Amino acid sequence: MTANRIRIGMVGGGPGSGIAGVHRMGMRLDDRFMLVAGAFSRSLDKSRQTAAELGVDEERTYADYQQMAREEASRDDGIEVVSIVTPNSSHYPVARAFLEQGIHVVCDKPMTGSLEEAEALHALADSQGCFFALTHNYSAYAMVRHAVQLVRDGALGKLRIVMVEHASGWAADNVERDLDNKQAAWRLDPKQSGEASLVFDLGTHAHQLMRFVSGLEVEEVAAEMQTCVPGRRVFDDAHVQLRLSGGVRGSLWASMAATGHEHGLRIRVFGDKASLEWHQMDPHYLSVNYPGGRRETLVQGHSGMSDAQARLTRVGLGHPEGFIESFANLYSDVAEVIGRYRKEGLNRYEDIPLPTTRDGLLGVKFVMAVSESHRQQGRWVTVDPYQEIPS
Repeated sequence: MTANRIRIGMVGGGPGSGIAGVHRMGMRLDDRFMLVAGAFSRSLDKSRQTAAELGVDEERTYADYQQMAREEASRDDGIEVVSIVTPNSSHYPVARAFLEQGIHVVCDKPMTGSLEEAEALHALADSQGCFFALTHNYSAYAMVRHAVQLVRDGALGKLRIVMVEHASGWAADNVERDLDNKQAAWRLDPKQSGEASLVFDLGTHAHQLMRFVSGLEVEEVAAEMQTCVPGRRVFDDAHVQLRLSGGVRGSLWASMAATGHEHGLRIRVFGDKASLEWHQMDPHYLSVNYPGGRRETLVQGHSGMSDAQARLTRVGLGHPEGFIESFANLYSDVAEVIGRYRKEGLNRYEDIPLPTTRDGLLGVKFVMAVSESHRQQGRWVTVDPYQEIPS
C-alpha cells in the first residue's frame, strides 16, 4: 500500500489549530495518503514542532507556502496534493501558489473572500488541469448521498420547498473576549473574515448542502443579517429567502448565536409526493414523510439502502458514524480522483460527486448576493448561478 499512497502536504494546522486534526484523521482512516510535507505555521519553529509530532521530515518542513510549492514541485517525490487549513483570508494566495505549480488542492471553505478571487481560482484550476476539492464534508455523509438518490429518482415527486439551517450556538456569548480562542480571534474579526463571516463560514455549508441534495440552483435571494451579541463587529445571524431553479422556493437560516444549539445543521426537502429531513447531529437516520401521516425512518447500513449510501458506510448496522468519517469519505473520494488522474490525466469524474471550484464560486456568489440584499434592506438580488461557470 505504501508505494501507492498519495503524497500530500498541508498548509496550516500548527499548534492550536482546530479543524486540521480532523483533516489528518480523515486522511489516515483509509490509509490512502502519506503526509510528507508542510508549512504548518508562520513560525518555522512551530512548524517544525508540528512536523516532529506528525513524523514529517524536517527537510520538507517549510518556512512559508511559497517555498513549499516551489520546492515540492521540483522534487521527483514531491506532493501530489496539498490540504489548505488556514484562515479564510489566505485561501486564495495559498491555493494559487500550488495550482500554478500543477499541484492538486483540497481547501477548507469558503474558497475565497471575494468574487474576483473565486473566479480566478476557478479559471486557474481549469487551465492547469488540476483537481480542486472544497471540504464541504457534510455532502459526504452516507445518508445525505441516499437523500440525493431519493430526490434524483423522483421519490419526492416535483419539488416545491427546500429549507436548510445551520444554527449553531458556538458564539452565543462574547467568545471573542477569550484571548486563547484562536478560532474566535479570526472568525469574528471583520478585517480577516469580513462583516458577513457568518455566511462565509456556516452559510456556505448550508448553501452547498441544499444545492447538492435538491439538485437546484439559487437564483435570487432576499436577506437580512443582524448582530445579536452586543459589541460584536460582525453579523452573527442571517435569514435568507430563496428563489430556486424550476420555480421552487426555499429558505436558509445561518446563525452562530442560536443559544443552546450545538451544531444545528438540518435540511428539509418537500415535494408533491413526499418530503425528507436529515439532521447532521443524528446522521444515521433519514426521515421520509408522506401525506396521510405515514412516516418512514431510513437507517444507514441496511441492505435496502442505495449503493451511494453503502459505498460510504464503514461499520456495521447500529454503529454510529459521524463527523470524522465524513472527512474520511471526502478524502477517500479525493484519493479516487487522484488515483484515476495518475492513469488517465482527467481531473473530474461524474460518479464522484465532490465539491469543486464551481461550488466554491457559487458559494462566494451567494455570500455577495446576501450581503447586497441586506444592504438594500432585504430586496431581491439576483445570484446568476449560470453565467460563465463551466460544469
